[in-house]
Amino acid sequence: MTRTLALILAGGRGKRMDILCSHRPKPALPFAGNFRVIDFSLSNCIHSRITDIGVLVDYQRQAMADYLGEWHSLNGEATRLSVLPPNLGSYRGTADAVYQIQDYLESHEADTVLVLAGDHVYKMDYRRMITFHDMLNADMTVGVVRVPAAETHRFGTVSVDAESRIREFIEKTSRPNGTLASMGIYVFKKDLLMRRLSEDAVEAGSPHDFGYAILPRMVRQDRVYAYEFKGYWQDIGTMDAYYEANMELLQERPGYSLNSDWPIFCESPVLPEHVKSGDGRISNSLVSPGCIIKGTVENSVLSPGVRVEEQAVVKNSIIMPRVTIGYHSVVDRCILEEGVRVGRYCYIGFGAGPGSGGQGISVLGADLVIPDRTAIGHACKVSNDAERSALEGGIIPSGTTLVS
Repeated sequence: MTRTLALILAGGRGKRMDILCSHRPKPALPFAGNFRVIDFSLSNCIHSRITDIGVLVDYQRQAMADYLGEWHSLNGEATRLSVLPPNLGSYRGTADAVYQIQDYLESHEADTVLVLAGDHVYKMDYRRMITFHDMLNADMTVGVVRVPAAETHRFGTVSVDAESRIREFIEKTSRPNGTLASMGIYVFKKDLLMRRLSEDAVEAGSPHDFGYAILPRMVRQDRVYAYEFKGYWQDIGTMDAYYEANMELLQERPGYSLNSDWPIFCESPVLPEHVKSGDGRISNSLVSPGCIIKGTVENSVLSPGVRVEEQAVVKNSIIMPRVTIGYHSVVDRCILEEGVRVGRYCYIGFGAGPGSGGQGISVLGADLVIPDRTAIGHACKVSNDAERSALEGGIIPSGTTLVS
């Protein structure tokens, strides 16, 4: 196999994630309790024996760099991990991000570049895709998966010939050309990638994006192939997708498992195992180290350091680090951000709600303090900057958004 450099795009703000990415880039989102989303791409690189990794950071770049530094010190002894911020203020798009680090690319001895997204959940041996790329002498290879027809509008889609060569690529459209969707995983010949990026950089009006600019150009001009991945893969680009990917872990037969011979490496805090005390009860849930459960936790994912007080109930929810659920409070179908403190006798979420189609997730922003006896309806979004008077009024109707 040729020498490969992996580049992980981890600079996006994640605007569709709303409150959840107001203070962190999407790849740093907690996932499955004890992990961050970017841990999956990083772990895949280690298992694939790719020892040179560059992570492109932008939004909240220092926080991302701090996490990566800690992650590497714990897990990356055999790898070289470089944190790569923009050279020119900010990245204008995914292609521009790689173009801005061309000096880093030129100085690297790799002849193959693997470009990855930092916000996908999956386990993949990249060596198989790179071998496929080399066997076909491809200029570019695109990782693809089959998705339901109703979901194709969320992705770029490809049409291929009998030899798996891509003949047409269309980015995020209401009229896709099939159900083969791009995973945002690309293998390039390094020299050709740099040439195509340089051409795009001077093109007026270009979005400087791999999906909207580079891939369509290369399909027209170069040898571009599709590598179909048959395993589990999830783009958590929306709040609903993020919620469902976490909840899927709790199914009797989840699409993927965290317990396997392909472990996901993380920045594991040194905390004691979770503690149940008194009448504490946990059912069908992932509960991380450092949690104290005195109430009831059902069908939920809890990050480290969560405290559930006596007679409190948490169900169908994702609870991030350092959250406290007060005495006799109920949290149902919610995502609670880091550091939220829910008072006593509160009722938050009210389940999915009538006519919600199974959605209706309520989200509370980081470090928000919910006063005693507050009721917050389903599908609410409340940020840490919400007006205090709104919370102190006692009832926030379903579907309310308090985000400043």
